[in-house]
Amino acid sequence: FGTYETVKEATGGNREGHQFASTAFAGASATVAADAFMNPFDVIKQRMQMHGSQHRTVLQCASTVYKQEGLRAFYVSYPTTLTMTVPFTAVQFSVYEWAKKVLNPSESYSPLTHVSAGAFSGAVAAAVTNPLDVAKTLLQTRGSSTDAQIRNASGMFEAFKIIHAREGIKGFARGLSPRVLTFMPSNALCWLSYEGFRFFLNEQAKAAV
Repeated sequence: FGTYETVKEATGGNREGHQFASTAFAGASATVAADAFMNPFDVIKQRMQMHGSQHRTVLQCASTVYKQEGLRAFYVSYPTTLTMTVPFTAVQFSVYEWAKKVLNPSESYSPLTHVSAGAFSGAVAAAVTNPLDVAKTLLQTRGSSTDAQIRNASGMFEAFKIIHAREGIKGFARGLSPRVLTFMPSNALCWLSYEGFRFFLNEQAKAAV
């Protein structure tokens, strides 16, 4: 959010009206930095969530993956993750800012507005980027697959080819409903918390003056 606000301000996103390009670019910039830190943890989470996984702790999982596949295993999906999270965040932030202004033109602090706009933007972004999430998951779990083609998949394009060849277009819709239902409340709570703390800090700053 710090990166988001900084870039949004620098690119004119706080001007009057709907600044879609600025908010989208600011959101995309923020996720590039965040994903560099979070991608290894996402890989570990995927490995531990797999059916039949033998990993019982985060440290044990990380150690096993590193020994068997090297450091590259934690970042093999990073370009694909960015390919998904950059458009996801760009859509989410721009839709949120648009919805917030439509629901609350005065732009005053409104918890109901932040919850509603957050849930809606999360649903839209989740639906738009679901095909990329399916490809990312295939890449992140390839090390545990017994399928030689999946195990040797080296990038998003190849992952897309495998999914399409085996399941067709419907393969890219796998997990759509739970993904949307996951991001709606999480985004709603995220934006509610962020806007609430920002309002509180702004009020504190005004009181101090």
